Amino acid sequence: MTKARHMDVARDLAECIASGRFPLGSLLPTEFALCDRYGASRYTVRRALEELQELGLISRRKNVGTRVEAARPAGGFTQSIATVDELAQFGATHVRIVRGIDEVVADLALAKELGCPGGTRWLRISSLRMDGGKKSRPIGWTDVYIDASYADIGALVRASPETLISSLIETRYGRRIARIRQDVQALSIPKALSEALRAEVGSPALKITRRYLDSADEAFEISVSIHPADRFTFSMQMDRSRE
Repeated sequence: MTKARHMDVARDLAECIASGRFPLGSLLPTEFALCDRYGASRYTVRRALEELQELGLISRRKNVGTRVEAARPAGGFTQSIATVDELAQFGATHVRIVRGIDEVVADLALAKELGCPGGTRWLRISSLRMDGGKKSRPIGWTDVYIDASYADIGALVRASPETLISSLIETRYGRRIARIRQDVQALSIPKALSEALRAEVGSPALKITRRYLDSADEAFEISVSIHPADRFTFSMQMDRSRE
């Protein structure tokens, strides 16, 4: 059964919960009853219920059933960052799960994305960011590109999942962040990341590209993060200047 099918079932159940058809504290129909209701397999129904559970709409207990816990999904993570220290705090509270470390040479497409010359060598560290336990949905996928001469940083990254890579570089090599330039862009979840992020292909997402610059205004790290729209909000504050 396709992913779209179980998402359709989950969406309909979520609408029933929001409308009060299945009120707070009530039990949803059994899996078998839901199979009959939607003409779906038990596997599809279970996948749909897992989606609702991850959204915080229901809880499931053996010998009890599936109980409605909330009328609306729990809010995603909201990131409000104005300083490098606040960015470091984000790293401390959202664990990094490394999915791959490799050396890459920037082709024309990657060079355009990173704003670097073609042929530039980078060490790429790909990881998921998790907000909560291992069973929670990822809040994003990040590809971090660092100066290829820092290749031995990979072992430190794996050993320190709560520490920003830029902080590890500062500590080991003394290359200090002077400023971070950031670009935010709306896009759709690409097929290549759909399974890892547990998000539908083509669903809305937020792309954040950060360039970590030293005092000479040279980038020694560039991160590209993709966040499913329903799990992440970027917040910032602008104050009127005082003349």
